[in-house]
Amino acid sequence: MSRSRSGISPVVATVILVAIAIVIAIAVAFWATGLVGIFTRFEKLEITSIYAQAADGGGTQVVLIVRNTGSADATIDDIYVNGIPCAGQCNINPPNQFIRMPVGHQQQIIVGSPPPQVTNGQWRSGISYEVAVHTASGKMYPAAVLIP
Repeated sequence: MSRSRSGISPVVATVILVAIAIVIAIAVAFWATGLVGIFTRFEKLEITSIYAQAADGGGTQVVLIVRNTGSADATIDDIYVNGIPCAGQCNINPPNQFIRMPVGHQQQIIVGSPPPQVTNGQWRSGISYEVAVHTASGKMYPAAVLIP
């Protein structure tokens, strides 16, 4: 009885199984890195410039230039002066209390006056103030300004 052997050798079968395993591993790795990218997005605001200038109607105002350098959009929901929230009392321009900051976006924010609890609501010459941007996610980004 002569039987012909039809099939593949164990070596070829092993090579095929290893190749399939590598292709599946590469596919899973690409899928996983896509998920990691979604879950590791973060907001990061930078106050690139802060300075005091004369206001149009007299007095002083503080100007902040804020840039979103993170990988997720951010929303500025308040400005703090020396740790006290403005809560709509600081004549902020733009007047919208919630300022949306898309990724890479830069925004100029003008703070007309500090909250009433800070130096009676007036910027005082020669005093350094800490002005902080607060976001909806609860992060604070402070910067200091000296009023001339």
